[in-house]
Amino acid sequence: MRGSRLLSILMTLQARGRMTAEALAAQYEVSVRTIYRDIDQLSAADVPVYADRGPGGGFQLLDGYRTKLTGLSPAEAETLFMAGLPGPAAELGLADAMATAQLKLTAALPERTRTGARRIAARFHLDPVDWFHGAETARLLPALAKAVWDETSVDIRYRRGQGSVTRQLKPLGLVLKAGTWYCVAAVGEQTRTYRVAHILELAPTGDRFERPKDFDLVRYWTASTRAYEVGIYRSHATLGVSPIGLERLEPLGAAVQQAARESAEPMGADGWVKVTIPTESIDQAALDLLRLGSEVEVLKPVALRRRIARVAGEIRRRNG
Repeated sequence: MRGSRLLSILMTLQARGRMTAEALAAQYEVSVRTIYRDIDQLSAADVPVYADRGPGGGFQLLDGYRTKLTGLSPAEAETLFMAGLPGPAAELGLADAMATAQLKLTAALPERTRTGARRIAARFHLDPVDWFHGAETARLLPALAKAVWDETSVDIRYRRGQGSVTRQLKPLGLVLKAGTWYCVAAVGEQTRTYRVAHILELAPTGDRFERPKDFDLVRYWTASTRAYEVGIYRSHATLGVSPIGLERLEPLGAAVQQAARESAEPMGADGWVKVTIPTESIDQAALDLLRLGSEVEVLKPVALRRRIARVAGEIRRRNG
């Protein structure tokens, strides 16, 4: 445990520069006295770490010092090779940089660890796009990624419905979800999410902005997606579904599946059950439930039942 913490402290100082004992103690959840002992251990191992006294002081490494990656455990090195997604890296304009970084990492690793990392890279491939879907083309993604990195604002023209709107964004981060890129950006006093493929035009303003120190991209994305998934459902529908129909509810989303499981009541000996599921609108619910074919019966609301009956009648008329 201590050896792992020593390596982590070394990497932290290498990445961040000067840090106080108090900051290191808080990060690794140990006492300040323990941090001082760890620094002594690093010095004894010929790591050129020194302390600046007084206000604004702290520990830092000698300028130009860089450690080799021989401290990585085999599992840690293998994880790094699994983390590389060549498709998204290419979309960001980082394919060559990622390949070069992996070559450097391979060269720096001990032979035993290097072999394990190669085995992982040869045996596991991460594909973030769902079945029967292609990754969206996001031609402006590299320019947007540069704005995120440089903390510079951009003017965009964004597709909305049949038209478009213009906005000035302060891009805070990029998220890849199921093959689709999204940009999280500050717009005025609000934080909003934009689908990158819907950005029609982008022009850097050259104006830098200060990224909020308390902004956490992962926390924001998790909270906003949960709020979206809950908020999109405005009503409910009660259905009778066969065992096959119950399985076919899966593509309608986790919230629908969970609601169906929790509300299921037996309807008869044929295995059909009565369930209540959340719905977005009459139109969308009708489109979703028609996928279940004859394995579902809408019990209520009446408007949804009538809509499905009308669409089914039209299908029958057109197909004889």
